[in-house]
Amino acid sequence: MTGWLLILALLALGGVLSTLGDRLGSLVGKARLSLLGMRPRRTAVLITVLTGSLISAISLGLMLLVSERLRTGLFELDRLEQRLQTSRSQLSRSNSQLASSRLQVARAEQGKREAQTRFEQAQARASKLRQELAPLLAQRNQLELERSRLSQEVKGRDAEIRRTEAELAQVRRRISSGAQELKDLEGNLIALRRGDVVLSSGQTLASAKVTLERPEQATEVITALLQQANLNAFRRVLPGQPPDRQILLVPKNDISKLESLLAKPGSWVVSILSAANVLRGERQVLAFPDLRPNRPVVKAGEVLASTTIEGDLTALEPVSRRLNLLLAAAYARAQRQGTLVEGLQFDAASFKQLARELSERQPGQVAQLDALAINSASTADPIAVKLRWLTAPAPPPSGPGPRRP
Repeated sequence: MTGWLLILALLALGGVLSTLGDRLGSLVGKARLSLLGMRPRRTAVLITVLTGSLISAISLGLMLLVSERLRTGLFELDRLEQRLQTSRSQLSRSNSQLASSRLQVARAEQGKREAQTRFEQAQARASKLRQELAPLLAQRNQLELERSRLSQEVKGRDAEIRRTEAELAQVRRRISSGAQELKDLEGNLIALRRGDVVLSSGQTLASAKVTLERPEQATEVITALLQQANLNAFRRVLPGQPPDRQILLVPKNDISKLESLLAKPGSWVVSILSAANVLRGERQVLAFPDLRPNRPVVKAGEVLASTTIEGDLTALEPVSRRLNLLLAAAYARAQRQGTLVEGLQFDAASFKQLARELSERQPGQVAQLDALAINSASTADPIAVKLRWLTAPAPPPSGPGPRRP
């Protein structure tokens, strides 16, 4: 309805404007007016043309003002056509993708059906294999039990072989240690025949545990240690004389090497050792430095040595000698593990008490003894030990009763 009204309005407006234009042109012609120097006739024609153009402009403007579709078609037609073309292209691609997706779905469905078929075949094959493997599994279990039994036998034999080898190695170490001790004793015997030996070869004159904060401190530490070693040597070699001179001789090359090694980071144990046996009254003592890293050598509760006292050994003196040998073996073990201390620390009262209890045990009773480290110790730390009787009898009940003589 709006379109018909617009047409009627345009027709009415065109008639009015054309009439006005014609009347205006007639008036201009009659009045013989002239515009821009033109003749009256041409001026009338110009007025008529302008009137027609005004009619067209007003008609078009009214149409654009009233009709949104006309504005859209006139000004946005190209853009709409381009969008339409793009939409058609996208629709075509979407249709292609949809077709491809449908094809993929069809293939997937086909693959699913094939996979289902293969799964059913695999299940049937697995069921058949389970039936076939059942006797084989039973046979395998039987073979594994047999292998386990044989492995236990082999392990037992291997353990026995290792135990025998360990005992053999321990005997060899004892033989080696005894041979070295015999060699040292022979050297000391020769020295004793010449005079009074106050310093033995390899004896520690001074020792210190050192951890430097700066490398330049190495010289100060070594100087102080040499002074202490010279003082200890002087007091042993020349007792009663004032220590007013240096009798300790250490090679300069050894000192230089010691300084370079001590400057390295870490915890160290520095010792000054006698280079030979020294008699009382000698004027010089040759020595050399020894540097070792300070590391743990003994753990608390570690068994350092063990021994067995036979049932027929009950006298107090032989039992005490056996306990002394146990302590000596423990000290030798600590030395092999790296300790630099001289001797072990132990409770003399407990030692005597244990010796007395062992001498008063029942005849024929075999006693197994261990030497245990009481605390953990590093290279230069003292080592405290205690002796433990593994098969000690229970203490007698309290109260009156017969006492063993």
